[in-house]
Amino acid sequence: AATANPAPPPAAAAPAPAVDPSAPVTFPLRVQADKRYLVDAAGRPFLMHGEAAWSLIAELRPAEVDQYLADRKARGFNTLLVSLLEHKFATNAPADRAGDPPFTTPGDFATPDEAYFAHADWVLQRAEQEGFLVLLTPSYIGYIGGDEGWYGEMQANGAAKLRDYGRYVGARYASRRNIMWVQGGDGDPPDRALIDALAEGIAEREPTVLQTVHANRDTQPLAYWPGRSWLAVNNVYTYEDVYPRMLAQYEKSTKPVFLIESVYEDEAPGAPLRQIRTQAYQAYLAGAMGQVFGNNPIWHFSGPGLDAPDRTWQQALDSPGSRSMGVLGSLLRTLAWWTLVPDQTAGKTLLLDGRGSGQQRAVAATTADCVHALVYVPSARTVTVDLRVLSQPNVTLTWLDPTDGATRPAGQAANTATLALATPGPNAEGADDWVLELEARP
Repeated sequence: AATANPAPPPAAAAPAPAVDPSAPVTFPLRVQADKRYLVDAAGRPFLMHGEAAWSLIAELRPAEVDQYLADRKARGFNTLLVSLLEHKFATNAPADRAGDPPFTTPGDFATPDEAYFAHADWVLQRAEQEGFLVLLTPSYIGYIGGDEGWYGEMQANGAAKLRDYGRYVGARYASRRNIMWVQGGDGDPPDRALIDALAEGIAEREPTVLQTVHANRDTQPLAYWPGRSWLAVNNVYTYEDVYPRMLAQYEKSTKPVFLIESVYEDEAPGAPLRQIRTQAYQAYLAGAMGQVFGNNPIWHFSGPGLDAPDRTWQQALDSPGSRSMGVLGSLLRTLAWWTLVPDQTAGKTLLLDGRGSGQQRAVAATTADCVHALVYVPSARTVTVDLRVLSQPNVTLTWLDPTDGATRPAGQAANTATLALATPGPNAEGADDWVLELEARP
């Protein structure tokens, strides 16, 4: 066994709220002081397990919306990242599939079209009825302000009109309790006053509504938008290694933080399917309270997109990435995920050897009561864990296949020593990533 640092006695953890994983969420969500996660109206921690559905409002007909929501609910998703206004990635953009544009005067934010917003109302209502949080972008600015989004029109409208538009959507959706507003969108606008005006206009009509911002890749929202009263929830957006970026945000602030976007399934050339899982596990085990999975063509629903997929969005619903996200969500709901503490913080180190780096980095986290721990291992290797970190004497170890949820016993041991374990070999997908579950009992 590797040399271990004796772990200090675990700090007394605050009593965890009783949680029934099958209980429906009660909106609205809120940030609770000194908590790194969101809670619902009943005080239950909310695991944000999401999917990018950017063109949901603009591209899908009502029957298709119902089909999509039913499938994602059945697979354990509970959060959707959606554009209220689509600029480019829809068949009739910026109009919806019925041909109704968002503004009666093109590009004029002072002229909202009732038919368009009535359809948006219905989509958001159906999402709430099915228990989905909607991360709703009121005016997606587009990658570095280009034609994918509305930044050019926003500049032409100016801050005063955008504030009024914010008041309009804030008042219109004040009764929709399942919305978190997402400002920006794939960019860091040079004129921040435009985004501030829109966010502040929403907050005037919905003072308690949650807001975050979708910045440029690898921009730290709290650094680019310092001191904003409207910015209640932090996030990470990267196509690089998730773990160090997420851990940095976890250590800098107690604001809830989530992975808002990373590599999409079937979109990034050369990205292995395993990377879709790696980035999600690295996020959760580095302190995130949620993450958003992305799939091509689901995000644009077979309308215009960045890449031409070889299947429809309906066919993609049962993609390998979708199935593995279902496994991950089910796993987290079996334990007090909201108390997970990233490894090598709080004076404890569970994973002693076999970490690796980058996309090959193995990551671990332990619940605050030190009864449960998870280790995600992205590729074949031997890892060494320090069982003395755990608070109960009898430790059961189990390997879980992150592609299909199948388990393999990995033995039992006392929490008095270190233990080296080799990953079991290929998983059901033929890759070699595995999850090691540790449970300590009296």
